[in-house]
Amino acid sequence: MQSTWAITAFLVTAAAAGGGTEPAAAPHPFCFDDMFGMHRLSDPQPSPDGEWVAYASKVYSLETNRSSGDLWLVSLDGKTTLQLTTNEAQDYNPRWSPDGATIAFLSTRSGSAQIWTIDPRGGEAVQLSDFPVDVSNLSWSPDGERLAFSAEVYPDADMKETAARDKQKEEDPVKARIYTTLLFRHWDTWEDGKRSHVFVMPAKGGEAVDLMQGIDADCPTMPFGGGEEIAWAPDSQELCLTVKMVENAAWSTDVDLYVTPVTGGDFVCITEENEAWDSVPAYSPDGSRIAYLAMRRPGYEADRAGIVLFDRASGERRELAPDWDASVSEIAWTEDGGALIAAAEENALKPLFRVDATSGAVTKIVPSHYCAAAQVAAGGRLVFCQDSMCAPVEIFTCAADGKGLGQLTHVNDERLAQALRSDPENVWFEGAGGDRVHAWLLRPVGFEQGKKYPLALMVHGGPQGCWNDHFHYRWNPQIYAGAGYVVLGVNFHGSTSFGQEFCDSIRGDWGGKPFEDLMKGVDHALAAYDFIDPERMGALGASYGGYLITWVAGQTDRFKALICHDGNMDERAAYFMTEELWFPEWDHVGTPWDNPRSYEEQNPVNFVQNWKTPMLVIHGGHDFRVVESSGMSTFTALQRLGVPSRFLHFPDENHWVLKPKNSQLWHREVLAWLDQWVKGA
Repeated sequence: MQSTWAITAFLVTAAAAGGGTEPAAAPHPFCFDDMFGMHRLSDPQPSPDGEWVAYASKVYSLETNRSSGDLWLVSLDGKTTLQLTTNEAQDYNPRWSPDGATIAFLSTRSGSAQIWTIDPRGGEAVQLSDFPVDVSNLSWSPDGERLAFSAEVYPDADMKETAARDKQKEEDPVKARIYTTLLFRHWDTWEDGKRSHVFVMPAKGGEAVDLMQGIDADCPTMPFGGGEEIAWAPDSQELCLTVKMVENAAWSTDVDLYVTPVTGGDFVCITEENEAWDSVPAYSPDGSRIAYLAMRRPGYEADRAGIVLFDRASGERRELAPDWDASVSEIAWTEDGGALIAAAEENALKPLFRVDATSGAVTKIVPSHYCAAAQVAAGGRLVFCQDSMCAPVEIFTCAADGKGLGQLTHVNDERLAQALRSDPENVWFEGAGGDRVHAWLLRPVGFEQGKKYPLALMVHGGPQGCWNDHFHYRWNPQIYAGAGYVVLGVNFHGSTSFGQEFCDSIRGDWGGKPFEDLMKGVDHALAAYDFIDPERMGALGASYGGYLITWVAGQTDRFKALICHDGNMDERAAYFMTEELWFPEWDHVGTPWDNPRSYEEQNPVNFVQNWKTPMLVIHGGHDFRVVESSGMSTFTALQRLGVPSRFLHFPDENHWVLKPKNSQLWHREVLAWLDQWVKGA
């Protein structure tokens, strides 16, 4: 690609890049409108010459009740920002051609998700594909001759036949479903018989080849994650794919890597001996090795993920840094193939690390905040996303050793300048078993010494989750600090980023150590911070955090109000209603009939008679992980007991609340409940 550009795109300053809602005029405490108005940047992709970075920017509109997304470019020196596309649909997944002359991307502007291309020097986008089904996970072959993507098709049908069958189903007045195996539904979608297959097509357009045709006629398959699960060999003749292909999909975490030629045919598993989770393949620059992430224990989705190197010639494999007590989530090779750049959580942060491909030596190169989507640009510089509790994602860059760290985009600077936020404080205390436990504490915006403030105890989900230094769009602590609350987020036993033993410790002990940590965390905060009012405290959580809320309700009445979002109140019943059975079978050490004690000893339903605290219950009608009857049961019990309660039901939401107006209502109801029972107590 030429370094001199004939720029016909709209040139803007970095501070204004991204478009969308204008920031409020006067400084004010951080609120829902501030969070909602932030531009959500993702997927940074450096150009082949290392001079530019393409990225996606999404904005949400309350007026239209949906989002739109455009593509942008920023120079690697951060001095120039260009808007590449402008439309009211979704443009995303930008990928440079190897010669830098074209950017291929996905867009919904034609009514379905299809492949489009655009000249990065300027000009109009051109639709490349017009398949009868949506496509996703776009990538370009290293030689520039082909594009790979995924699409959902019936295992015995091509895309055209798949679309015809879907239309027939839609027009059929009978909507009944018949199943003979699990999973019959997953997260928020009913199983419809289709499989996620990977296709390859000519880069100039034309027919696509289904690389997975016929391999899963009798066995469900699906690539997991996103584009990071599809890797091109440097010679462009082979792909490595992450695929789950097992008969017992509902209780197995046996996810494998397969290699296949780009012309289709052979489909060979290279991780067959490991019955745990293998994922995120990445070919070394010389093509001799495939690096990937591997867990060791079957049936455990939160096991430590280590980096493994697979030698393509010999078939030998070895784990890099086997004693590194961190679970890696992302990897990218350095230009010379001498190391991998890895992202892994550590003490409620997500730094970037350099892992030597020979010795396995681990060096932290970007130590702070929350880093993701790291890419290696020509010349060796890194490009990645970074955010924190105080700021949403922007694009950053640094050298391969972490030096010269700089922020490339400043899309949200003006909005942040008007939103007064609270700096999170690290808190450590002695938790269950004498272990050191971490928490975040945020003081209310406008904090005044000598005043007493109400406390909002935020309980994270998972349970193998974490309150990271991360800008959250559903459970953002700045919302509550801006509303006048002290915010406490405890990373109790079972939380990730504090070592695998700490993460594992929740197994068979859902209501034990985590509950003890929460109570000790509150006690520590009350003793250490005299501005917290012990008579005005509330607790709120979702998913496993919702389970803990119903557990807290039966164990203590120290809180003035509780908020339970998509939480179980009956663990035994929940097993038979959820879909990923490997999760309860690992965490509760078996099935309810093999190990009933684990499901019953710490089951909130057994302590319903103790419930006294006013509770707001929230649930989504499309939540198949924690089904809506769980929320309805919780509300029914509260009402029958005469406990002040309120039920907020979203028939069109899943495990999360995603639609703009629904999110606005969610925040309004949650804050109103806290204000009524906690702040006004």
